[in-house]
Amino acid sequence: MAIWNPFGKKKKQDPSQPADETPSSTTTEIAESQPAAESPAPAESPAPVVADEPEPEQPKKKKGLFGSFKQAMVKTYRVLNTDIRDLVKEGRLVDEEFLDELFASLIKTDMGAGPAGKIRDDIGREYRARKVYMEDLVGTAKKTISEIMAQDNDGVTFADSGPTVIMVVGVNGSGKTTSIAKLANKYIKDGKSVVLGAGDTFRAAAVEQLRIWSERLGAEFVSGDQGGDPASVAYKAAEFAAKNNTDICIVDTAGRLQTQTNLMDQLGKIRRVIQKVLPDGPHEVLLVLDATAGQNAISQARGFSDAAGCTGIVLAKLDGTAKGGVAIPIRQEFNLPVKFIGLGEKPDDFAEFDVNKYVDALFDSEEI
Repeated sequence: MAIWNPFGKKKKQDPSQPADETPSSTTTEIAESQPAAESPAPAESPAPVVADEPEPEQPKKKKGLFGSFKQAMVKTYRVLNTDIRDLVKEGRLVDEEFLDELFASLIKTDMGAGPAGKIRDDIGREYRARKVYMEDLVGTAKKTISEIMAQDNDGVTFADSGPTVIMVVGVNGSGKTTSIAKLANKYIKDGKSVVLGAGDTFRAAAVEQLRIWSERLGAEFVSGDQGGDPASVAYKAAEFAAKNNTDICIVDTAGRLQTQTNLMDQLGKIRRVIQKVLPDGPHEVLLVLDATAGQNAISQARGFSDAAGCTGIVLAKLDGTAKGGVAIPIRQEFNLPVKFIGLGEKPDDFAEFDVNKYVDALFDSEEI
């Protein structure tokens, strides 16, 4: 494991002010460290086989990616489907009162007024003055959401040659560092080499957390002094990737509010500094949004999408909320593809976003 700190001592920088655009050119060092080998656990003797009554068969759990989507979306699914079932029961006449109630039920998942209104209008146009049933509502809603969420680009766009640089942005507490670790884990398991750049230089805890993840996952690690220039870390991480033929370079950035103009401007500087090493980088700028933030995530997307030149969304903590519908208005308003979703706390609880599986998980009739 290589832990790379390319910086000497330097004056701390005020995080509210953008740093100088010329990265420091201090001497680099690479220190090799190997994790201590663990002693194998003593083998246990097999338990004696005792004839007994067969245990009752356990219900089968869903497997594969759809099962993971469904498990993560279960809170959203239950809110949405319970309310819709209560609305239609044995069938319901489609009138203005019904359409208003349907709209209110859809809004509870934080899918936003635009998408909820479109589903309501589609139902009204197709079934007005007729009775509507659960399967009718679900069929129309799935079709409408699929049209809104349709996207061509799932996952990361890789560089034509050389390292692929992924810059990750977001507010503090959005799940940014954990999402970086999950992304690194995914590509390391795919057989790719990864270097992590700890560009959140203002929070020592963030740097340490990323360092620990790099050791656990087998990724290289580049860091700087606390309070140092984040752009210099990005520069050195990209330089390390270029010199060592590393496949993936993931650059963390300090969490910031979308209203902090100086810090948002700094994201543009980090992009330009990376381009001094790799002219076509960064190849992706991923915005990590906390799904539990609901409509506030839309405000975050609005602030970051232009300032950072975002190319896609990572929707984190999808498993912890009944507001999983928030991906829909983000896609509709900003035309940014949702590229990855966080499905849990473990490194493997992470997947490329799949529109069809997402929509099916919203309305799947089979409970987990």
